Amino acid sequence: MAFQPIYIVDGARTPFLKARSGPGPFSAADLAVQAGRTLLMRQPFAPSDLDEVILGCASPSPDEVNIGRVAALRLGCGQKVPGWTVMRNCASGMQAIDSAIANIHAGRAQLILAGGVDALSRAPLLYQDAMVRWFAAMMQMKTPLQKAGHFLRLRPAALLAPIIGLMKGLTDPVVGLLMGQTAENLAWKFSIERAEMDAFSLRSHQRAATAQTAGRLHEIVPLIDEQGALYTEDDGVRSDATAEGLAKLKPFFDKRYGKITPGNSSQITDGAAWLVLASEQAVQRWNLKPLGRIVDTQWAGLDPAQMGLGPVHAATPILQRHGLGLNDLDAWEINEAFAAQVIGCLRAWADDAYCREELGLAGGLGGLDPEKLNMDGGAIALGHPVGASGARIVLHLVHALRRCGGRRGMATICIGGGQGGAVMVEVA
Repeated sequence: MAFQPIYIVDGARTPFLKARSGPGPFSAADLAVQAGRTLLMRQPFAPSDLDEVILGCASPSPDEVNIGRVAALRLGCGQKVPGWTVMRNCASGMQAIDSAIANIHAGRAQLILAGGVDALSRAPLLYQDAMVRWFAAMMQMKTPLQKAGHFLRLRPAALLAPIIGLMKGLTDPVVGLLMGQTAENLAWKFSIERAEMDAFSLRSHQRAATAQTAGRLHEIVPLIDEQGALYTEDDGVRSDATAEGLAKLKPFFDKRYGKITPGNSSQITDGAAWLVLASEQAVQRWNLKPLGRIVDTQWAGLDPAQMGLGPVHAATPILQRHGLGLNDLDAWEINEAFAAQVIGCLRAWADDAYCREELGLAGGLGGLDPEKLNMDGGAIALGHPVGASGARIVLHLVHALRRCGGRRGMATICIGGGQGGAVMVEVA
């Protein structure tokens, strides 16, 4: 059965704010609500006319359980509009889009608000299990003397050292590797040099800075915090980045032999992104003027230790289904988890052996034109709020295609746990 197009009516995202010292100024729900409120205010329908709200989030806080429903209620959708949350690590926002597509195709919905969010600066610090057991034992003490004796057995140096929740979340529980260590695997596998990674990262910052100056990031809506401070643009972009400066940074994940540094990795960031998705029926009912349409999606699995190659495994089947080569598309968005990861994808597509053995192709697909890839920079410069990135790249891809006069494009992302997701879009 042919893939019925789903229309991207509109979209908006917050500025992506780099995590610095301590929790950022916005909770994940605050980010989602501020972006969603601006987006919905400019629509011809009311928030209560939505059929549902779907929000991807990889690290919701304990007081934002089912953050999709929280956002829907705070956005004024009313009690009758269901809201729910999806989680597929780095592709949570893309999963929200795909879940919306499935429900529209099934006839369960016609008009959906879908997106993603994360406030990674607010990821928790955790107690060790031994400390939790100490607290549990303390609750069993009946007398002051018993409690005093229990306190005397406390060893703060051993028990109070916190566990960084974000580091736990960015570690694959099956292969036991941090995401950055999987990027080191790709650097080794494809002989990617440190200078190549730094050059790619520098280009990301330069392109993002140019996009900011030229006003190309039309999807951003401003944020205002409780003190009245205004946030209008992604604050991790370094217009002053240089090759020399990047070269001075030390490897983080493999301090002795590694090549992956904070400078050639995506940034820890807070942000939200939304898209309004509609069926043909909803477009006609509300006289909507779509930005573009989604024509195909794909998910793929692969070795978690090489999770960064997920875009290759997800985007290639779409290309095959539509009889397209890499450069038959006018624009690509590959989420920049790490420079080595994106470069690794490009090497894999060009590698005859990899394409034969891993993708079942006759040979490699050749080289992707770098001018078509991440034309306005990527997550290395803009940041990677895990739950939001999959939605951001789909939204920005549509804007990039419209600006450059292109027709078709692909947004694709690697996913912790060894997966990849891809969405192909078209504009009129």
